Amino acid sequence: MSTYITADTIRFLREQRALTQRALAERIGVTDKAVSKWESGRGLPDISLIEPLAETLGVSVAELLTGDVRENVNHAGNMMRSKFYVCPICGNVVHALGEGSFSCCGSQLLPQDAEEPDEGHGLAVTYSDGSWHVALDHPMTKQHYISFIAYVTSGAAHLVKLYPEQACEARIPAAGSGYVYAYCNQHGLFRVRTPRRR
Repeated sequence: MSTYITADTIRFLREQRALTQRALAERIGVTDKAVSKWESGRGLPDISLIEPLAETLGVSVAELLTGDVRENVNHAGNMMRSKFYVCPICGNVVHALGEGSFSCCGSQLLPQDAEEPDEGHGLAVTYSDGSWHVALDHPMTKQHYISFIAYVTSGAAHLVKLYPEQACEARIPAAGSGYVYAYCNQHGLFRVRTPRRR
């Protein structure tokens, strides 16, 4: 039998939320004997119970299924610690004020590590008339393209979604110093600091 949730995961999460087996059982509509079986490895929750079980235990379905529970260490979100998560299947973009646990299309999303631009991903950032103009000399084909350009300051974030076969550029209202990000669907996330305005 292949287990998709471990007994230890259920017990750990239940205890972390200070719930008795009976309290957990009542919240999801099963008996405390069922919860006891799950936690002793003598049974598994029915697939129809996964979503309410995850919600009651305060985790995502993906965290419950994998046992990879991420504790939120972002007691105070900070824009300059922004993280971007990108779904490899549909291209959905999640922006967070630090690391978190996100899933999309059944996949656990990992935070993208921003790198210094390389030769093929140079970001040209110039200031003009109250805006940053961001441009890249980069292919914009259906197989290889820049998915988004973002500008993050200590107080705001602005994201521009790009699509294949359009110009690889964006004009973004300037709101102080910060970082400009560009995400390549094949090579990941790149980042530069905004230049000083003269």
